[in-house]
Amino acid sequence: MSLFSSPQFLRNVVRADAVSGLASALLHLVLAGTLATLFGLPHALVAGSGVALIGYVALAAYIATCDPMPRALVWTLIAGNAAWVLACAFVLCSDAFAPTLLGQIYVGVQALAVAALAELEWTGLRRQARVAPAW
Repeated sequence: MSLFSSPQFLRNVVRADAVSGLASALLHLVLAGTLATLFGLPHALVAGSGVALIGYVALAAYIATCDPMPRALVWTLIAGNAAWVLACAFVLCSDAFAPTLLGQIYVGVQALAVAALAELEWTGLRRQARVAPAW
């Protein structure tokens, strides 16, 4: 059985989203000053993103425990991930910020990773709809 055909695929992706979000949140909160300096980004942006991620992680962790997983809430995660990607693009393209090369790489990698999670969650929802039991 492939990873994509597993009945736990969507749940595992949501769990991965929660775990990676928690890692980012802790990194942004604990090392906000250091990251702000290294990345050339405002301290408030780095720390604020860490705070925002805590709420996102709580929602993702809750969704991962639900059976069945509420489709509307998974769509909320996908929308949150899309918003994160757009925010990363804004940071990279806006004249409001001047990230260092390391900051550009970090923000770009975050955008790509989060976009991949959103895509996997969307794929999981589509697959779930095809194999949902007929009641």
